[in-house]
Amino acid sequence: MSYGHNPGSPGYRPTRRMERPQVAQRQQRYDPRRPPPPPPGRGPGGPPPRGFGQRPPRRKKRFGRIALIVALVIVALVAGLWIYLESSLKRVAALGDYEGRPAAGAGANWLIVGSDSRADLSAEDEERLATGDAKGQRTDTIMLMHIPDNSTKPTLVSLLRDSYVDIPGKGKNKLNAAYAFGGSQLLAKTVELNTGLRLDHYVEIGFGGFADVVDAVGGVDMCLANPIDDPLAGINLPAGCQELDGASALGYVRTRKGPRADLDRVIRQREFIGALTDKATNPGTLLNPFRLFPLLSAAPDAVTVDEDDHLHNLPSLAFAMGAAGDGGLTTTTVPMGGSKSVRGVGSVILWDAAKSKKLFEALRTDAEVPADVIVGPPA
Repeated sequence: MSYGHNPGSPGYRPTRRMERPQVAQRQQRYDPRRPPPPPPGRGPGGPPPRGFGQRPPRRKKRFGRIALIVALVIVALVAGLWIYLESSLKRVAALGDYEGRPAAGAGANWLIVGSDSRADLSAEDEERLATGDAKGQRTDTIMLMHIPDNSTKPTLVSLLRDSYVDIPGKGKNKLNAAYAFGGSQLLAKTVELNTGLRLDHYVEIGFGGFADVVDAVGGVDMCLANPIDDPLAGINLPAGCQELDGASALGYVRTRKGPRADLDRVIRQREFIGALTDKATNPGTLLNPFRLFPLLSAAPDAVTVDEDDHLHNLPSLAFAMGAAGDGGLTTTTVPMGGSKSVRGVGSVILWDAAKSKKLFEALRTDAEVPADVIVGPPA
């Protein structure tokens, strides 16, 4: 008996309808105009993407990386410049131990020397700077700078070159003869033994280097109460305020023109060195590459220091010198007790024994310098 397909026929048995197998959807062709589907969880109603509404972190990292690179470059430049200047400084064995050397006192003492050696000058430089052609080593500028450890003012003392003092191994003579006899070492020893002050630092400035430094900072403004005409120093300066270039500045600090000769000269020297230091450390110089780089180039050739001195010792001296303009520096000459003529030596200046001792004792103990021992400009 065959089964029919008619539901009404005998033997009919319903069969299960076979479901059609699902046909896989055809892959859609890539259409660059159609946006890609959203990733899971970020479709409509999904959570917002991480960092939504914030600045991308990659930008922050990039800025920090650039800032770090710039900082490292600046540090490297400063370090390189410092190493260059430190290695470029000329050094000399000026300060040394010896039997009978004064004990260290309070504060720090600098011996500042202006050398008139022509050894490094060409014939053209000698003519331009009107230095003459004298041979050997001499000094017309000898100063003692005391920088205290307390709140008292620094003190700059001019030691007149014609001061009649004891020179170790040479007898009594003019102070600047010590430099001619034995250079910086004998001069430093002579200053220590005659003042009772132990020197901590030594700095020497030469003719040519001094003029180059003045030119590097663009000249220095000075106000002259009276005109100065000195062919030997190569200057003819009118009265009044004016800017001095290197050659004029050198003649200005060297000339002995004036009613009091050396006394007037040391006053000019202190004033000019203070003004030069103030100009060199002024932001207008330090932040101006056309001033700063010529200054950094000229300074190493201008300055000679003791073999134990370093670049980091110089800023304290510069700041003390620069304080002269605002009244933060006491300036004086060693009190004098008269003058006389010594056979074979010439005209010499005598120190006032009591007042000079009082001055040097104040410096040794970091005390305020008594007003009665300060020798200032004429009233």
